[in-house]
Amino acid sequence: MLRALYTSATGMKAQELLIDNTANNLANVNTTAFRRSRMDFADLVYNNIQAPGTANTVSTSSPTGLQIGNGVRVVATTKNFTQGNLEQTGNPLDVGIEGEGFFQVQLPSGEFRYTRAGAFRVDQQTGQLVNPDGYILTGGVTITQGIDITRITVGADGTVQGSTSNSSNPPQVLGTIPLFTFLNPAGLSSEGSNLYAETLASGTATQGTAGTAGFGTLRGGFLENSNVEVVTELINLISAQRAYEINSRAIQAGDQMLSTSVDIVR
Repeated sequence: MLRALYTSATGMKAQELLIDNTANNLANVNTTAFRRSRMDFADLVYNNIQAPGTANTVSTSSPTGLQIGNGVRVVATTKNFTQGNLEQTGNPLDVGIEGEGFFQVQLPSGEFRYTRAGAFRVDQQTGQLVNPDGYILTGGVTITQGIDITRITVGADGTVQGSTSNSSNPPQVLGTIPLFTFLNPAGLSSEGSNLYAETLASGTATQGTAGTAGFGTLRGGFLENSNVEVVTELINLISAQRAYEINSRAIQAGDQMLSTSVDIVR
C-alpha cells in the first residue's frame, strides 16, 4: 500500500485541527481579554532507507542519505499573551491590566484561578468584588453596606478608594488589588470563562503590586479587548483550507496509481 495515503491523511487531520483552533479564535474576537492560540506542528518519524554518510564505495560515502517522512502531527497549542487594546467603559469597577500580570479569583471549592478579564462587580451579600461568575477577587476589597460611597476609583497600583458625598472627608481605602505573574504563562491551562489554572508547566504564581518591577499597571474604568487579529486568522483559515485540499489531491493521486496497478493484470 502506498505510504502517501497515510501521510496525506495525517496532513488532513492536522489541518482540521488548525481550522478548529482558528474558528475558536474568531469566535472569541470580542471576548474580554481573550488570548489567541497558535497551533504548533512537527513532522513524524522518518523511514531511513539509507542513512546520511553511508559508505557507497571504499573511498566515498553518501552526502545526504535517503529518508522518507510519514506526515505531520500537532504537538501543542500556544497561547499568545501580547497586550490587547484597552477600551474605556466608564464603569469604575472595570479594571484593565496594562502590562504583565493576572488577577486571582477564588472558586467556591477554595481553588484559585487567574484571569486578565477585569469586569468586576460588588457581591450584594458580602460587599466583596467578584467576577461575572461570582468568584471572589483576591485582595480583600470590600464595600461595606451602609457606608455612603458615591464614587470608587482604582489606582495604577491597585489601591481601591471610595469617596463619600461629604467632600470634606478624605477617600477611604477599601483594599488593594494584587497582581500575579508566572514564569511561563503559556503553560497555564485554559479553563473557560476567561480563567486559567496553574500547572507544572506554568510554574507557581508570584504575587506582587501593580506598577512595580515585573508587574503591569491597572487602569480603572477600562477593559482589555481580545488580542485576536481577524486578518491574520482569515489568512490562517485560507492557508489551512488550501493545505487540506492539496493533501486530498495527494490521496487521489495515490488512489489513481493503485488503480493503474490493478488494471495491469486485467
